[in-house]
Amino acid sequence: MKLLNHSALLILQISLLFFLFSNCQSKNNGLNPSEIEPVSYLALGDSYTIGTGIDVEESWPMQLSDLLKDNNLTVRNTKIIATNGWTTTDLKEGIQDENPDSSYNMVSLLIGVNNQYQGLDIELYKTEFRELLEQSIAFANGDTGKVFVVSIPNYGITPFGKLRNTEKVTREIASYNEIAKNISTEYGIPFVNITPISEMAENDRDLLASDNLHPSAEMYGMWVEKIMPTVTQILQNHE
Repeated sequence: MKLLNHSALLILQISLLFFLFSNCQSKNNGLNPSEIEPVSYLALGDSYTIGTGIDVEESWPMQLSDLLKDNNLTVRNTKIIATNGWTTTDLKEGIQDENPDSSYNMVSLLIGVNNQYQGLDIELYKTEFRELLEQSIAFANGDTGKVFVVSIPNYGITPFGKLRNTEKVTREIASYNEIAKNISTEYGIPFVNITPISEMAENDRDLLASDNLHPSAEMYGMWVEKIMPTVTQILQNHE
């Protein structure tokens, strides 16, 4: 066997270093921990944010925070303002009671399912979603680049939702999501569509919590996979 000459050996070493660097970057979702400030995260929402039906530590905001930690990022604070059954009006009141400051460098908003469930006027949602989005921006120190919106899941395909007319629920949730997407786009804020993932629960009950309505920890993990590229972009833009 011929020994590699000096030039060939050098090329091989450079190639190996490039491979190792690329692999490391992939595992860290493209995030460089040394260049990213400690994350202070505020999650605003309802039952889908607090993780009704499972332990709050398995909710998607907490799973997202854990994933950031797994990528060697410092997560200084993860605060959730959300309660089962909250409408946009309830969330506004909950925010007023909690009175968070404007020091967060990442804020998420997921709200609206209970407006639909309670049959409230969709015009109220248009008005209050905008107000909540503007509050979210304020909590991120006025920076729209630190905010993202998550779509409303389709509970119409769950055993609970099928008791209320799957087609009607699906249609109305789509209308609410269209409003949220349009307003988010208007402000230049990412809208992460997890609704198709939620619909996978129709054929896989492991994706539902024991109440046959809310997502399981497994489904929330799938949401986080969908959300992570947006979060990566947010954090990279503020290195």
